[in-house]
Amino acid sequence: MEILRSRSFLPERNSICLVLIIMFSVYWTAEALEMNTGKVPFLEAVNGSDVLLPCTYISCIGIDRLYFKWEYNDNGTMVKVMDSVVPTDHAEPVNKQIYRERVEFMGNSKTNNVSIMIWNVTFEDAGQYTCFGKNPKEMGKNHSAIFTLSVVEELRVVDNTLTKIIVSCIGGCIALLVIFMLLKNLTLFVLAKLEEKNKECLVSSGIDNTENGLSGTKATPKPTPKKP
Repeated sequence: MEILRSRSFLPERNSICLVLIIMFSVYWTAEALEMNTGKVPFLEAVNGSDVLLPCTYISCIGIDRLYFKWEYNDNGTMVKVMDSVVPTDHAEPVNKQIYRERVEFMGNSKTNNVSIMIWNVTFEDAGQYTCFGKNPKEMGKNHSAIFTLSVVEELRVVDNTLTKIIVSCIGGCIALLVIFMLLKNLTLFVLAKLEEKNKECLVSSGIDNTENGLSGTKATPKPTPKKP
């Protein structure tokens, strides 16, 4: 009897374990740190200009000694650009280290911003930059986002000829449609006025016929002659 009871308890126990696993997975997914380099994670800059490499972070459970760094992909070798530690939420980074010339930290931890600026970029600065973050609250999980920088001699002039042709065609079609609608409304207005005028003429003609005793009108009855 005891064996039967223990067997019947097993499915219940398995269900509880499954529910706990699902809840645990959802919990860790919700608290995950996220590094973000913007909606457009690439930029084309002119040689000699100053470029901001954006990166922000977010964590649902907050941070505790968040370690972040920027790295440059040098033909497959990750070269450290800068790194630092954010002690707690909205605290300024400490122990900032810059490992590359012309690089400056431009972030603000009050807004979860860990962006960097590259002054006077050169063609050697072009490539992929990785914004990396690690929050000890997440038991050693790593998170990163990539930003791609292209450096050119001068910005390309975009040929808008096709766009202008399409816009002109659409504008012409709209103008023709408006003219057609105006002509249609004007025609309907003139026809309505003519019809109204014709009705007035018919009514006026009926009144004249009645006064002149013409056919189709009511005749005045003659008095009956008296018998002698």
